[in-house]
This record gives sequence, structure tokens and C-alpha cells, in this order.
Amino acid sequence: MAAFEGGGDGTAQEVRARADHHDAARGGGEAVAGVSIREICKQLAITDQTYYRWRKEYGGLKVDQAKRLKELERENARLKKVVADQVLDI
Repeated sequence: MAAFEGGGDGTAQEVRARADHHDAARGGGEAVAGVSIREICKQLAITDQTYYRWRKEYGGLKVDQAKRLKELERENARLKKVVADQVLDI
């Protein structure tokens, strides 16, 4: 899950991890069965801090919305690089 902690690249495993976190944040899935957030994080091999940081940023988003946000962030970074390269050429 190291890719998830570093921002990730949108792999299926990462998206599933986000969905798992989303379920836990909503009180669904394993969290309802009495498993603590700490135990879920341990199973997913992430830190508690990573979970709470993710929940703060993506907690209100659905998985498809989070994917779209990441796509837009990548596109924005690409466009910024293009502009910077053009400025250097001038």
C-alpha cells in the first residue's frame, strides 16, 4: 500500500483500499462488525495517520469522484509543466 500513502497512481488495489476506507468512514463494512479503525488500518498495512488524512481529504467523495479528482490533479500538473516549459523557451 505504499503507493496509496504517497498519492498513488489509481491502481485497482488502491481504489479498493479507498473504498474500504470509505466504508469504514461511513460506519459500514468491517467497522460495523466491531473492528476498530486501528485494526482495519493494520490489515491494510497503512498508518492511522494515513487513514485520517485520507478521510479528511476524500471522506465525503464517492470512489468515482475521487478518481476524477486525481485525474484533474494530474492534468493540472501536466498543463503547469507545459506552461513552465513555454516560459523557459521565451
